[in-house]
Amino acid sequence: MLLRLASLTQQLFRTKPVEVAEHSGHDPHSLHRSLGLFPLTMIGVGATIGTGIFFTMVEAVPKAGPSVILAFILAAVTAGLTALCYAELSARIPASGSSYSFAYATVGEFAAFIVAACLLLEYGLAASATAIGWSAYLNHFLTNAVGWQIPEMLRSPMIVSGVNGTEFHAGRVNLPPVILVVICGFMLLRGTKESATINAVMVLIKLLILTFFVVIAFHGFNAEHFTPFFNQDNSKGMGGMAGVTAAAGTVFFSFIGLDTIATAGAEVKNPQRNVPLGIMAALLIVTVFYLLVSVAAVGAQPASMFAGQEAGLAVILQNVTGQAWPALILSAGAVISVFSVTLVTIYGQSRILYAISKDGLIPQTFQTVNPRTKAPVSNTIIVCLVVGIVAGLVDSTFLWDMVSMGTLVAFILVSAAVPVLRRKGIGADLAGFRVPFGAYLVPGLSIFACLYIVKDLSAATFRIFFIWMVIAIATYFIYGMRHSRLNKS
Repeated sequence: MLLRLASLTQQLFRTKPVEVAEHSGHDPHSLHRSLGLFPLTMIGVGATIGTGIFFTMVEAVPKAGPSVILAFILAAVTAGLTALCYAELSARIPASGSSYSFAYATVGEFAAFIVAACLLLEYGLAASATAIGWSAYLNHFLTNAVGWQIPEMLRSPMIVSGVNGTEFHAGRVNLPPVILVVICGFMLLRGTKESATINAVMVLIKLLILTFFVVIAFHGFNAEHFTPFFNQDNSKGMGGMAGVTAAAGTVFFSFIGLDTIATAGAEVKNPQRNVPLGIMAALLIVTVFYLLVSVAAVGAQPASMFAGQEAGLAVILQNVTGQAWPALILSAGAVISVFSVTLVTIYGQSRILYAISKDGLIPQTFQTVNPRTKAPVSNTIIVCLVVGIVAGLVDSTFLWDMVSMGTLVAFILVSAAVPVLRRKGIGADLAGFRVPFGAYLVPGLSIFACLYIVKDLSAATFRIFFIWMVIAIATYFIYGMRHSRLNKS
């Protein structure tokens, strides 16, 4: 009995050597290192800027009021602490799979599989949620441009969050997000380098559009909109700082781009240098733009007007100027911007599945790579199918906090991996970034900050996350443990 227990423990905590984590260029299933620092940074910015600004202000401001600005700062500081941990881990473990690969090389196979489950939840639901938000801006753009709206039956989900709980509306489907996911799938199947170039162009357009919003919105700036600064209504337990923390939990998923950069570790030129630099550069760009846009938006419109407001930033410009053309420009920019977010999150999801499959923990179909494009074809098709179904049938209200939960748990485990990495001396011979102030201070602060945000997520989020974890653990013991490459070797 003791022997079996020891064997089980050994299997759960077995780690993958770093040299195994790196893919050989002679492997027919390996990915191609085609990304430099600039397109890599744009992948991070593309997966981040857009989602948290274009959509979640509508969810976050009703929780925090004008102090939503503090929510973005709290989320940015937490993401920054974790970004330092990511930077060291990506320099010393340059592999695809991001948090999953880092956990596998440090704290063991079982913990790595749990991280993988969090990442799959995070990326899959983020892609669906952003595609749903894209539909609202597309409809707003069409209304202002040609005076035509997408029929209600074709832009409304079947499963929605109503006043009395979950509601089902038979015969309805949100078609635009499904079309967007299909287009993203075709682009990703053409290859990583081509997709990254298109993404970089879309990101630059996005930054110009957000700069345009800030300039116009500040013309309607009113300091009285910041009084009272904190949410005074505590009927839902969100008065004061509780509202700030709850809002931070809602917007935190928008920092998913930092993790996306690390998922590309096997496709980056000189990953020891470029991945850490890409993470820090993306975090800086994202934080500056988030703060500028949130201050401009709250200054231009009372906090009470954000609740339930579709295509919120476009509506703000229309109200400030009294004209339709600024809103038309912003809606067009949002359509392009959210396209890039959806593209990159689907990319990240497929690369995580690729890494897990390479290790034998899920079926081999997820690692099959097209010999010409070097894209994981079956993997990408499956991801797009699942993301498209969720985006077409489910209300985004169900998705935001779940994405944040997956992101925060993954960030906690990544931070915990740094002290283990140092203690075991993994990748010590590789040059690259090191977390300052030792192995415990920054990772400890990162874990504390993540837990501080997690505590104010909704009870429903915790229930769904628990069910997802039960499914993940069952999958590992039924399939993953027996088929692991380490088990076979």
